[in-house]
Amino acid sequence: MADSADTSRTAVKTYVPAYQKDEWQSHADDLEMSQSEFVRTMVQAGRRGFETDHEEPGSPDANPGGNALETQVLNLLSSDTYSWEELLEAVSGDIESRLDDTLEELQADNRIRYSGRHGGYTTLEDDGN
Repeated sequence: MADSADTSRTAVKTYVPAYQKDEWQSHADDLEMSQSEFVRTMVQAGRRGFETDHEEPGSPDANPGGNALETQVLNLLSSDTYSWEELLEAVSGDIESRLDDTLEELQADNRIRYSGRHGGYTTLEDDGN
């Protein structure tokens, strides 16, 4: 951020499904954050994957966009010792629930469906019907 950047606060408004807001609030509570702080932090974390001219703070190399996994692993290991399985579980988060939610949303939007004929999930464009 440039030294001349405006640091005054302003509101940002978005609309999400009620279940998603509840999930965000629950996660924010778990992290002892306000919901605003949680959303702001998650947006900034998500933007790292799209930036190409910023280095992740604390990263030992000049990897544009940073390496969030590296930071997460180092943060975890700074406070405890983990086995491979424990580290994998800690960094993967709740990927099963996220995948399930995404599949439900895609099906609700009629973009995919479960097809026994195709042996699993398929896009409707690939269905041939």
